[in-house]
This record gives sequence, structure tokens and C-alpha cells, in this order.
Amino acid sequence: MNGPHSSLVSSSDPIASPVDVSRRWFVRDCGVALGAIALRDLLLSGDSARATAADSDAPKSARRDPLAPRAPHSPPKAKRVVFLFMAGAPSHLELFDYKPELARLDGSLPPAELLEGYRAAFINPNSRLLGPRFKFARHGQCGAEISELLPHLASIVDDLTIVKGMTTDAFNHAPAQILMNTGSQQFGRPSFGAWTTYGLGSETRDLPAFVVLNSGTKGPSGGNANWGSGFLPTVYQGVPFRTAGDPVLALSNPPGVDERSQRTTLDAINRLNDLRRDVTGDPEIATRINAFEMAYRMQVSVPELMDVRNEPQHILDLYGAEPSKASFANNCLLARRLLERGVRFVQLFHEAWDQHGNLRKDLAKNCKDTDQACAALVKDLKQRGLLEDTLVIWGGEFGRTPMVQGGGDDGRDHHPNAFTMWLAGGGLKPGLTLGRSDDLGFNVVEDRVHVHDLHATLLHLLGFDHTRLTFRSQGRDFRLTDVHGTIVQKMLA
Repeated sequence: MNGPHSSLVSSSDPIASPVDVSRRWFVRDCGVALGAIALRDLLLSGDSARATAADSDAPKSARRDPLAPRAPHSPPKAKRVVFLFMAGAPSHLELFDYKPELARLDGSLPPAELLEGYRAAFINPNSRLLGPRFKFARHGQCGAEISELLPHLASIVDDLTIVKGMTTDAFNHAPAQILMNTGSQQFGRPSFGAWTTYGLGSETRDLPAFVVLNSGTKGPSGGNANWGSGFLPTVYQGVPFRTAGDPVLALSNPPGVDERSQRTTLDAINRLNDLRRDVTGDPEIATRINAFEMAYRMQVSVPELMDVRNEPQHILDLYGAEPSKASFANNCLLARRLLERGVRFVQLFHEAWDQHGNLRKDLAKNCKDTDQACAALVKDLKQRGLLEDTLVIWGGEFGRTPMVQGGGDDGRDHHPNAFTMWLAGGGLKPGLTLGRSDDLGFNVVEDRVHVHDLHATLLHLLGFDHTRLTFRSQGRDFRLTDVHGTIVQKMLA
């Protein structure tokens, strides 16, 4: 029996309607169930009770509307999130983590003791070391070292929290992406965005609470699982918007259906769904009602949202965005517009960073496509007063090896032991560089931050105790951090 998903009336039950249930039948056939309910209530009493943001004390309207705004466990530092996911895994060694010793040892074999027990995705671990391919310089008052490939990001380093001590458990794309986005390498768990909307609800009635935008050469390897709701009600999953053509398919009315007839039909369907929901308590019926109503309102809100021609020219220039042209830059501008309109969680996927070869050329192109827009988003949120309570997250699923892949000295393999992410906004310490990898960028040696620790910290900034934001499924309480995770206090302002 899975959380609120379980139907209260089985389709095989001879009792067709609750009004046909007699007291004699109820006492005779449901005594064991009543005992189980009482036992469960006793087991969950006191401090061991499962605490969630949407508890039984919530207003009735909030319980009936799964996306009604809700208060977290404590006052939050941030109330919205934009996650710039660089799928494919950018090379930390070319962008953020300069290693003079790796440059000096370019072309030599790595120390044998470094490779003990190490598993690589494709290469023979005993491959030659590859020094950084681009120059670095220090920037801002904080003195952060940034690659020459990221001149726009270098201009805002004093607003960033750079985490060089990231580690993960997976070294192939799909499981690592799913781990970064759901806290587990297994399919079927709720995404970070879904947990956020489950806990906080939404501040808009005209747009989805969680929106996904894709760019790059293909979609992410982990697919829809990266923004899925898992065992949470599906109302909390991400809704992909297309950036070319109709943003949402089948959103327009078919020929012959006007607004009045659509509204009449929708009201009738909603009344029937309401009646069924009152009988079964199935949260998926609330999801269906919400989806119908959302689609109706989106017919007006989405076209206006997606038309960036209304933006001033200096804003388009800031992002490098071109109206009617699909790009990462346009997606960053759309992300700001979505956040302004009350969308709780926006996630951008740019799948282009898997440089097993063509490292110099492809990495330069990827940075050209993304650097200006990432920096512009931070600047734009800041000048509008939104950055102070918005979490901006940038990063991929893992890092890249210090060893070369391929015969042309122009590629790196997957590497889970050390990589870099940066963040900005609500509750984070700006101008901070946290963590350090060894002289070859192979292992984290100072201030290690596992993916679970990152999730615990992000939920803390959103006002949640990560051990208490839970959902019961398959007989146990699940959470984003599972049984792991420690808040990284050094990242907090």
C-alpha cells in the first residue's frame, strides 16, 4: 500500500457504494483493519511520527489542492529554484580546478597507488595524464580561479559559491544523472524538483509548478526520470516545455470548440472527478483535475510567457537571446520569466558535455553557448531583487579523468571522485570556494561534499529538515537523501 495512492474501495469489492455498508458488515469484516490502523497510529505517535510540510493540520483547501502554497518546517532562505544541469559532465580540470602539477606531469603515467581499486567507465586507468588544455586566471575580490573559457562567469564570481569538493557514486551517465536529480541511482524515485513542489506547493495557478527546458545535442541520458515524480502524486512532476513550435503539444482547442463549450465540458468533468475523489481519496484524481484546469489556463499564459520579443533589447543582449530561435540563452531568459510568474522550480538541461574526444573544440563551443546566459541569469535575478530568495545551481553528473582518453590527447573519461559545481542566491555564502582536490584533480582531499550532502543543504535552504520531508511508499518512509546527507554548514551565509 503506497502512501495516499491506495484506493479505499477495491474494484472487486461486492460493496458498490459506501451507502450500502452496514454497521454489522463493517464491524465483522474490518475489525483487523481497525486494529492495524490503531497500531500504526501508536507507532507513529510522538517524535517518531512522519513529519511532512503538508501535514494533517493544513487547511482543508490546501489538502484538496495538491499545489496550494505550504509553509516548510522552518523559515526558508530561498523559495524558488533554477537548476542549470550541464548533462554529459563538464571537465572541472578545464573550467574550475586548475592543477599546475597535472600540467607538469602531462604525458606521464599516474602514480600506481592512485589507481588502486579505481574503476573507469571506458579507459584503461593506467593511461597517460593529460594536463589542462586552457589557461586560468584569478577574478573578483574573492580571487577565484576561472578558465579563460568562462569570461562572463568570471565577472560574477563574487556572487558565486564554488564547490570544488563534489563527489558521487556513479560513473555512467544515466545512473549518475538520476542520482544527482533524485538521490538514487534507481529509476522510480521522485526528483529534487518534485520533492520541492511536494513540500512547498506552487505560487502560480496559471503555469506548472515545475517546468523543464531542454537544449544541446540531445536529451539527458537519464530521460524523464530526471524530472519525474516517482511514487509521489504525478501533479508534482516536471512539465517539459518545447522551445520550438508549440511549447506544449495539444494545448490549442480543436476546430469547432470555442471557449464557452470547453469551459462547460471541463466543469462537468471536474464535478464527476470530484465525486469519485470523495469516494476513493485517490490523489491522482486531484492531479487529473489540476491538469485539466492548468491546461485551460495555460492556453492564455503560455503564449505570452514564451514570447520573449516583449523583453527590452538590452535584456536580450545581456543573455545573448534571439527571439524565435531555440537556444540555451533563450531558455535562461525563459527561466527568469517563469520564476517571476511564480513557478517554483525550473530546470534547464543542456546535454553536450561528454567530451571523450574533441575536448578543446567542443568544450570551447559549449562554453560559448552557455557562459554568457548563465552569468546573465544571475545578474538579471540580482538586479530584480529575486536572487536573494532564489537558488541557482550549475553542474553536471560527475567530473572528468586526469588521464587522457583516445589517441589524440584530446579527451577525458567519466570521473566520479572529484568535480565542481557552483551555486548562487538565497542563503548561500557568496565569494566562497569550498573544497580541494589533490594535485592531479583525482580525489577530494578537503571539504568533501557528496551529492546527498548537497541535497540536504539545498533542502535546508528551502526551509526543510531533509530527514522529515518524507513520503511513505512500499512500507517505509522515503526521502530525497534516503538514509544519508549532512548539511554543509560552510556553504551557508
